[in-house]
Amino acid sequence: MRQAKCLACANSTRCDPARSSRASARARPRVGMSDARTAAMPRAIWTGSLGFGLVQIPVALHAAEETDELSLTLLDKRDFSPVGYERINKKTGKEVKWEDTVKGYESGPGKYVVLTEHDFAEANPKATHQIDILDFVEMSEIDPHYIDKPYLVVPTKYGKKPYALLREVLKRSGKAGIAKLVLRTRQHLCAVIAHGKALSLLVLRFADELRGTSDLELPEENLKKLGITSKELAMAEKLVSGMVDKWQPERYRDDYRKDLLSLIHARAKAGEVNSVTKETAKPARPPKSAKIVDLVALLAKSVESGHPRKSPTHNKRAPTNSTATSTKRASKRRTAHGVSHHRKSA
Repeated sequence: MRQAKCLACANSTRCDPARSSRASARARPRVGMSDARTAAMPRAIWTGSLGFGLVQIPVALHAAEETDELSLTLLDKRDFSPVGYERINKKTGKEVKWEDTVKGYESGPGKYVVLTEHDFAEANPKATHQIDILDFVEMSEIDPHYIDKPYLVVPTKYGKKPYALLREVLKRSGKAGIAKLVLRTRQHLCAVIAHGKALSLLVLRFADELRGTSDLELPEENLKKLGITSKELAMAEKLVSGMVDKWQPERYRDDYRKDLLSLIHARAKAGEVNSVTKETAKPARPPKSAKIVDLVALLAKSVESGHPRKSPTHNKRAPTNSTATSTKRASKRRTAHGVSHHRKSA
């Protein structure tokens, strides 16, 4: 089973939560910071070289995502004090300082092979400092199920020219470079692709990490045996075609986070702090799925009702003063023209 990664130190084994929180706090800009500090390039999580053929490009990897989860604190419900984390020796029950911890692989009951940071680096020095492209494949051939996490690849020192060359070739050919990369204590399969001005590295799952579907109860692909008619299929295709649009990721927002924040702010405003709300009713459950009697009728109703779309919020701009003024003037001119025309007719 894959262990959780620490977002602050990118540790795929285990980390010190206190150190992680301090690292996260250091990463967040403080109020009043100078623009020079906040605009500084984020710290790279990996440095090494990206190679294709005999060409080696010095590069650094940077995180390409920002999680927007609510920062919730674990509390003791008796007095609402924050609950801390401690490393406890399971034998003595005493706290263990971070500097007194080491990592070990259990080779037998109570027997551990201890590994240091030097061991992780020296197990395969080349693999830990190099991304070698093994093959080039069509980007469209990569099943989305394999994509795990994106990173941005940035050239360092004298790597700008070969970096731009590889980026342009990938962009023109529509290809992706398949490579392997070691992050911390684990090797990953990855794909290097062109992404605007940048090269992106997509961490991929190995084939043996994906579950098959043989043990799942899924409907067969023979539509006749399922009783699906050509009329139902045509109606479903019509419904889908009516909902087709261009992929605009900025149109989609985390509505649940917004609703949860609204709940939090409402309770804070009402003074409902340092208290546990008693549940008077059971949480609402999703309605049970009813038996579909007439699939064609449901599809036809869906097609008729249409699919309301919301325009991207960032495209909605309030009219400027000059625009509003010119609109009012135009409206007055149209009104005056209408009145004049009415009088002439009279």
